[in-house]
Amino acid sequence: MEEKERMLKGELYSPNKSSILLNEMKRAKELCFKYNSIDLYSEIKNEIIEELFGHIGKGFHIEPYFWCDYGYNIFAGENLYINHNCVILDGARVEFGDNVFVAPNCGFYTAGHPINIDERNSGLEYAKPIKIGNNVWIGGNVVVLPGVTIGDNVTIGAGSVVNKDIPSNVVAVGNPCKVCKEL
Repeated sequence: MEEKERMLKGELYSPNKSSILLNEMKRAKELCFKYNSIDLYSEIKNEIIEELFGHIGKGFHIEPYFWCDYGYNIFAGENLYINHNCVILDGARVEFGDNVFVAPNCGFYTAGHPINIDERNSGLEYAKPIKIGNNVWIGGNVVVLPGVTIGDNVTIGAGSVVNKDIPSNVVAVGNPCKVCKEL
């Protein structure tokens, strides 16, 4: 089985042993570099994101600097706004619903590494999907970790590390992120 197949199945894989993954990552980094280098209001920026992402709905805006690993695993609904310095490690699917607002310096990391030292040192990693619901606001400096689902109508407070699922209709904050208020 090729490393990309393992990655997409959520199994341990080695991205550095796959010419396919290395080429796809190179393509994504080149598109991100181009995106980050173009005039802020150029129509070409939208075309780059549409080429990069697996899907993106109408009414999106992504501030520079934006980086991702592959791009094709990112799926977004309508009215996505991502502020400056966002990183999406998309070895697995990253899904944003409609009306999602992401503050500066946020990271969405599907990638993780084994606890077993020998496996980790051999370059193995895994990827688990992230899903963000509709009408979600992610505060500044938030990190969302592999395998997390955030429900609809949620606010995640600034500085949170989201390592477990967050239900719909809540405000959640902290490290680790926990529900502090139901809406």
